Amino acid sequence: MCTGKCAKCIGASLYPLAFSCIVANLLLFFPNFQLDYVQDTDKLTPEVLLFGGIFGGGIMILFPAIHIHATGSRGCCANRCGMFLSIAFAGMGVLGSAYCLVVSSLGMVNGPMCRTGVTNWTRPFYVESDELELTDKSYLFQSETWDKVCEEPKNIIVFNVVLFSLLIGCSSIELVLCLLQMINGLFGCICGTCGKRRPGPV
Repeated sequence: MCTGKCAKCIGASLYPLAFSCIVANLLLFFPNFQLDYVQDTDKLTPEVLLFGGIFGGGIMILFPAIHIHATGSRGCCANRCGMFLSIAFAGMGVLGSAYCLVVSSLGMVNGPMCRTGVTNWTRPFYVESDELELTDKSYLFQSETWDKVCEEPKNIIVFNVVLFSLLIGCSSIELVLCLLQMINGLFGCICGTCGKRRPGPV
């Protein structure tokens, strides 16, 4: 596969991943699909407010996706200069996807904000920074205790785990694709995009 076609494929693949990250992050603002909690950000999981999916895995991926996709199509970007610029855009995508991946992983490991008593809102599963390990003691492996610990919002742990898992998965794929485009862009600078139109029969 030539570098131009590879770039077009990578760019097209980044679009749905970016939109998925944006949607997942937006949904996290509405625990259990309820509107009440977004009015009081103290009741939202802190990592949600860092906009890992909206900014990192979303906006910082969409701009590279547009340029990378353009380098694989016939036009002003389908040349060595366009491929060189795609390396920089892909680097931007690497930073964005890595940011989303780190924030989402922290949100997953530390667990959600929830009501554990009559009026007590806290993060019952919060892990100190020097103890960030997924062991058998983690709440993720003790699903039978979820409903007992978090009384409100209902099913908040499942809600967070599913959406943060989606963000982790999408941002991981974005990271790999952007790294591939950096390599592809380097070859494109050297070899060209293979996008020149072949002369037709006389």
